[in-house]
Amino acid sequence: MSVQESTFHGFANPVDPSPAELRAWAYQPDSVPLASMPPDWDLLVSGDRLVLTLFELAMDPTCPARRFALHCLYIYAADGIRTNFRAHPKRRFRKLVEQAERDGDELMKIWAHNGRVLLARPDLFTYRDWCEGGLVRENRRLG
Repeated sequence: MSVQESTFHGFANPVDPSPAELRAWAYQPDSVPLASMPPDWDLLVSGDRLVLTLFELAMDPTCPARRFALHCLYIYAADGIRTNFRAHPKRRFRKLVEQAERDGDELMKIWAHNGRVLLARPDLFTYRDWCEGGLVRENRRLG
């Protein structure tokens, strides 16, 4: 039985979901609407513990919560770059970018491109674009 076939019944602790819970929710996001999550839930889940799960979800064009996962990857990238990689390991970020460039579709290639641009030009950071979903909604490449 796959994650998509199982029924998701909610998070044991929504502030600190497990990778399995996040994955199960992502394939049935209407089971627990985002509006019912704690404030700034996107910021809470965008850390090292869940980044590989978020990346996997963002890489899956069939995932119903793909845009949310991609949004979280933008937060993760910005958080790492803006803290000079004190918040997240630079090596992990680079590996994700390289994998997105190699195996991702256009959305993931744009995320990788934007991550590389921000890495080279941290002054291009705007909270709206990176943390409030602007780059996901507009699906644009930074210059």
